[in-house]
This record gives sequence, C-alpha cells and structure tokens, in this order.
Amino acid sequence: MKSFRENFMKAIFLSAACTSIAAVALICYFMFSSGLPTIARIGPAEFLLGRSWKPLNDLFGIFPMIIGSLWVTAGAMVVGVPVGLLTAVFLARFCPSRLYRMLKPAVELLAGIPSIVYGFFGLVVIVPILQELLGTNGKGIITASILLGIMILPTIIGVAEAAIRAVPESYYEGALALGATHERSVFTTVLPAAKSGILAAVILGVGRAIGETMAVIMVAGNQAVVPGSLTSGVRTMTANIVLEMGYATDLHRDALIATAVVLFAFILIINLSFSLIKRRMK
Repeated sequence: MKSFRENFMKAIFLSAACTSIAAVALICYFMFSSGLPTIARIGPAEFLLGRSWKPLNDLFGIFPMIIGSLWVTAGAMVVGVPVGLLTAVFLARFCPSRLYRMLKPAVELLAGIPSIVYGFFGLVVIVPILQELLGTNGKGIITASILLGIMILPTIIGVAEAAIRAVPESYYEGALALGATHERSVFTTVLPAAKSGILAAVILGVGRAIGETMAVIMVAGNQAVVPGSLTSGVRTMTANIVLEMGYATDLHRDALIATAVVLFAFILIINLSFSLIKRRMK
C-alpha cells in the first residue's frame, strides 16, 4: 500500500512537471511560429531598427519601443536596486524585532497590490509632483522608472533578505572576532557571501520591471518615438502590445506577436547574461 501511494504521488508530480513544460513549449511555439515569419516578411532591419510605427501605412518599426523598454527598466533598477538591497540588509541584520514585525508584513503587502493601483498612485501622486518640479506634463521615462522602482521593491527585498539570512552565522562571528565592527562585518563579510542570492533578486527585479504593463501605460506617456530626454514620453514593448492587440488584424496583429518574440528574447538574453556573471563570481 505504501509503495502504491508513493508511485501514485510520483506520477502526479511527474504529470504536473510535464504539464508545466508543455505549457511553456506551446507558448514558445505559438509566438515563434507566428512572430519569426512576420519579422522575415517585414524585414529584420526594418522591424528592429525602424523608427516609425504606423500600422495603417504598413510601417512596423519597433526601435522606439525597444529603447523605451530599456530606458524604463534601467531607471527602475537605479531606483529599486539600491533601496531594495539596503532595506533587505536592514531587515536581516539591523532591524529590532518589534519594528520587524511591522515592516515585514508591510513589504509583503506591497507585493499584493494590483498593478492598476500602482498606476493610479503614479497618476495622482508622482505625476503632479514631477509636473511641479520639472515643468512638464509629468509623464515620461523618469515617472515610469520611479513607479517601477517602487513596484520591484518587494521582489528584491524578499529574495535578498532570504539570501542574507542564509549566510552561516560563523561568517559574521569570525569577522567580529577579528575586530571588525557590526556594520563592517555585515557589509564586508555577510553581503559578499550572499552575492549569489542578491544577484538572483536583481534578476527577478529586472524581469518584473521589463514585463510590467498596466502601470507603465498610465504614467509613461505612450509616445511611439525615440525619447530625447528622461522627461520624454515613451511606449514600451509590453504597452504597445496591450494598447493595440484588441483591434489589430492581419499583419498588424502578427507584428504585435513578433514584438512579443523580441521581448521574450530580451528577457532570455538578460537572464543568460546574469547567469554568466553569476558563474564568474563563483
């Protein structure tokens, strides 16, 4: 009977794993089977480097959206990574237990807030502030970067804190025994030992930032042009797909699917790059 239960559960776990793999394979097949022929039909250079997105004129250049996605993601990393890592260090090594019991649920609550709520927050709080400070309409790269930086904080804080807490206590105690202060022991001994987990936190943050859609649509300006400054309006690849997929047909629809293929390739390249960096760090 015990052997039957073990084999039964093993079969369930195997079927669940196979289902997950099959789902990913089907998604990839659908995207690439529709996207790659479209890129070839439009022309890889014209599609990837073209600066005009005018579906009614059969112009499908996504270069402005690529640049917009890169700018917004880079800005979110500049805002979110330092704040997230320092917050994780504070929670793991400096935070009093009473304060931790309040801060930790607050950080976890941030992860449960819907994207549309973040978008409304950016629209009614961040945009007016930047309008006053910069003298613009408030929507653009810097606004989207700040909002995305806030949105990726729960991911970075949670993973980085877990990595810091996983470092053996003997590392910290050894640094103290050699005469280092508490702060020096944490930043020169514990953090380097947790660099693998911290890098994983950054990778997940990048994935969240580059794939975000609804909040970005509300504060980025949605202009399909190459941005001239940090205050310029931009349209990301995800926003372009969401804004136009509802009414797109024929080549226009296929071009949006091809845009999803490019986005998928970007995320894959980013993950592979971080994986190579992680191996070299070891």
